[in-house]
Amino acid sequence: MTDSLSKSLPAPRRSALRHWLSTPEPASSFQARMQQIWLQWRRFCANHSALFGLAVLLVIVFAALFAPWLSNHDIFAQNLAHRLQPPGSDFWLGTDELGRDIFSRLLWGARITLYIAFLTAIIITPLGLLIGTSAGYLGGWVDTLLMRLVDIFLAFPSLILALAFVAALGPGIENAIIAISLSSWPPIARLARAETLSIRKMDYIAAVRLQGASSLHIIVRHIIPVCLPSVVVRVTLNMAAIILTAAGLGFLGLGAQAPSPEWGAMLASGREFMLNHGFIAAIPGLAILFTSLAFNLLGDGLRDVMDLRHD
Repeated sequence: MTDSLSKSLPAPRRSALRHWLSTPEPASSFQARMQQIWLQWRRFCANHSALFGLAVLLVIVFAALFAPWLSNHDIFAQNLAHRLQPPGSDFWLGTDELGRDIFSRLLWGARITLYIAFLTAIIITPLGLLIGTSAGYLGGWVDTLLMRLVDIFLAFPSLILALAFVAALGPGIENAIIAISLSSWPPIARLARAETLSIRKMDYIAAVRLQGASSLHIIVRHIIPVCLPSVVVRVTLNMAAIILTAAGLGFLGLGAQAPSPEWGAMLASGREFMLNHGFIAAIPGLAILFTSLAFNLLGDGLRDVMDLRHD
């Protein structure tokens, strides 16, 4: 009797929670917010490709976080007796030209790739938002000056521009992040400006302005929060380009330096053995491919959830 009662308790709790999340008249702003998050999650779950992208990213993040415990060999230890070994029981993904375990280096390389991608996103999101919203709201010579600056950056392909910046700054992960950030913020600014132009003439902005609020207050408190969902979607979609640019810099020797296990550098070192030992270059190349694809799929799912104009 007691066991059957305990087993029946979770069901009413789940049904009560579901009713609380689906009631048409929320009793508080917190409940309304939770209902909105619940509906967005259900819409996201309906997109199976986005769920696949999220699952792949979670696996990559898990591998990066637990790389010290998942890797079974020293990523810097060289053993020429084991060089160019194919995948097997001792070396799950084989070894490179210096006898280093590719599986372990791939795990640690995920840390470097995600570090570059997320830090770049943290830099370009507020920078592009602030410049784009300021240009769109203030208008006049401020808009002209900032947009001409954006046009200058957009006149060059992002990879070429990143190569120019990192060549001037010098090779290294930190310089690569700065170079990629400097070449990636203009599209964010363009999007934020376009959103701001459609917002600044709304009635609630005019009401706030009549109350004596400053332009900085209006931009930070009332315009940026409205533009943020679209910018987040755009940044997520741009993560694939950021990863490819970082890998390209590493491939050319301008990003992470040897013996760092960065995926682009691993791909560069394996290109000499593609004909006879193709797995050395194929494995980091597939890692770059799946990570970029996962970000694109996740970005498409977020666009369906956060941008209702794509319904």
